[in-house]
Amino acid sequence: MAKYKIGFIGCGNMSGAILKGALDGGVLKAAEVAVYDISPVANEKAASWGVATKDSSSALCQESEMVVLGVKPQQAPEMLAACKEALEDKAALSIVAGITVERLQAMMGDNTRILRVMPNTPAMVKEGATVLCSDSTFTKQEQALAEAIFKGIGSVEWVPEKLMDVACGLSGGGPAYVALFIEALADGAVKQGLPRAQAYSLAQQTCLGSAKMLMETDIHPGALKDMVTSPGGTTIEGIEALERGGFRFAVMDCIKAASEKSKKL
Repeated sequence: MAKYKIGFIGCGNMSGAILKGALDGGVLKAAEVAVYDISPVANEKAASWGVATKDSSSALCQESEMVVLGVKPQQAPEMLAACKEALEDKAALSIVAGITVERLQAMMGDNTRILRVMPNTPAMVKEGATVLCSDSTFTKQEQALAEAIFKGIGSVEWVPEKLMDVACGLSGGGPAYVALFIEALADGAVKQGLPRAQAYSLAQQTCLGSAKMLMETDIHPGALKDMVTSPGGTTIEGIEALERGGFRFAVMDCIKAASEKSKKL
């Protein structure tokens, strides 16, 4: 029997956030987890949380029931070649960007169960939007554990492999688009005379509060827009300016471009 319930290959920003969220939420106990990372700093961070650290990726795979693959895409082929035998008849959960289930299966062999996962950077503050691929060979029990782990760092959605590229374009790149929008809001306010620090604070809180309101009240985004938009008022002037600039088309085109690029990777 494997010594550890789960092993993490890589404990960088994203993998570390996933692990810390699972530990803090009680989904995993430190004694159930092992980590391998080529970075001494990452290993020290993991050890400070009470988890075991290993000297090689193959040793970690050999001793773990489930393995989280958290390496860079260019490192994946070499790492998986070294671990292929140790991963036989085991569950491998991949957060490696841009590598499909089909490609992962080809690199690991038919006897490894695979679940592809796409987290996003707000996972680092436990507000992530994680997409799990429903075209998985994980058992029901393994899927349940994976879902519980990622719910420790935010929300979870299951989509088929054919929609993973769209999810990449939306939630994967979404934090960058939101940051760009916040920066633009702040720049607009600064142009009108508001100090920079206050402009950023108001823009950030407005985006956070609006998203939270939509999630907690379950109202349609259009209804929230209408609540704020008085006849002949300031908000409708701003909306007209956005529409004149092709705001909605630009955002829709952004998701299309990012999705198509994901397919080509």
